[in-house]
Amino acid sequence: MTLGIRARCHFVPPYLMRRLGRLADAEVDDRIRTARARGGDVDVRATAIAGPSWTVHTAEQTRDLPGRPVRTAGESVSGDDAVDEAATGISGSLALFEEVYGRSSYDGQGAPVSLTVHYGRDYPNAFWDGTQLVFGDGDGEVFDRFTRSVDVLAHELTHAVTERTAGLVYQDQPGALNESLSDVFASCLKQRLLGQEAADGDWLIGAEIFLPGVQARGLRDLRAPGTAYDDPRLGTDPQPGHLDDCVVGPDDNGGVHINSGIPNRAFHLAAVGIGGTSWEGAGRVWYDALVGGDVGPDTDFAGFAAATVAAAGTHAETVTRAWAEVGVPVDPAGAASGGAAPSWPASPPGGRRTVRVQRSGGFIGRTTEASVDLDEVEQRSDDELAELPRLVARVQQQGDLAARRPTHPMPDMFLYDLDLCGSRARLPEHQLTDDLRRIVDLVLRSGR
Repeated sequence: MTLGIRARCHFVPPYLMRRLGRLADAEVDDRIRTARARGGDVDVRATAIAGPSWTVHTAEQTRDLPGRPVRTAGESVSGDDAVDEAATGISGSLALFEEVYGRSSYDGQGAPVSLTVHYGRDYPNAFWDGTQLVFGDGDGEVFDRFTRSVDVLAHELTHAVTERTAGLVYQDQPGALNESLSDVFASCLKQRLLGQEAADGDWLIGAEIFLPGVQARGLRDLRAPGTAYDDPRLGTDPQPGHLDDCVVGPDDNGGVHINSGIPNRAFHLAAVGIGGTSWEGAGRVWYDALVGGDVGPDTDFAGFAAATVAAAGTHAETVTRAWAEVGVPVDPAGAASGGAAPSWPASPPGGRRTVRVQRSGGFIGRTTEASVDLDEVEQRSDDELAELPRLVARVQQQGDLAARRPTHPMPDMFLYDLDLCGSRARLPEHQLTDDLRRIVDLVLRSGR
């Protein structure tokens, strides 16, 4: 059963971006409109529950945050689909944490939630920036607006919950756990809204996010990682479902959107093994592990597995078997440190005066890259890229690239590897200056 949220767009990993050659840079309105349930449509609007205080803003296709407030909790529908979808999704997500786990908002103390929709122009992403939830309208080619599926809202809110509890760093195994927890509670919310037991859920994340013609059942499949899509533009879903196949590399903060398939599958196995509903069964175990004090910023898969077994009570054997099936041993000593330091591989050498941009991460987790030869650009004065040489010269003259050092990445924000004629840096999205952002946009557009 899938929430049919008239959508086709969601969060997207870096490996997909590379495949599409452009950035992957819901329909949940005040009524989650339709739910595709085994060949039929199910109206689930009655299950949308009012949650704690929230405000939805519109950035009106700019990148100014938070933007103009357009709807708050308790107000009627606005008539703007993205606004009303965000309102329904955040209400249901907050209700899940409050009514099932006794958690009042993401901080446990009833903090109001700020959301922004219509962020940027053709922006194919959704993220938590440490202050608020942000949603783009999609690229209109592969992805539609990111508010169209309830999965996205729950996924991003859970990043805020994780930040305020275990604080898992967004890198390597801890980062993959961070991503997995967001998928876990996104699945719990979808199944709760549909009134499904764990055995009946489709276990897909982003089943509605792709535009017509894309060969995809979803973005990720918790039941069978690596099978969500197989499309000429996207390639084949690269998620592993076993620790033996864990991917190591610099993209996407160490493969956080790829390797999340391993703990995702463990949760599915535990949820079905425990039985009943995912949110009351395995979801309660996973939540108790997250907030119980045994999971910290650098906890790896084995450490989190141990925490879930300790929180599982009479279901400890079932949870242990679930982790064993994905190749993660349960260490009775408790959480372990598993976050390797980020690797910074050298960019490939440029040819002449070459500007290279690689973008990874994002909700979808896809990587895309493009390069531009400035010598060729200067011979085409009418080209859209005509301003690129001036921008690069200004950045180099002002030392903007050399002076910027990366901060900790934020969940689902894009990560950029920049090579401006030999000047190199890796920066998260929020550290781009206006000039760097324009350079990124121009170069990546040239590769479409």
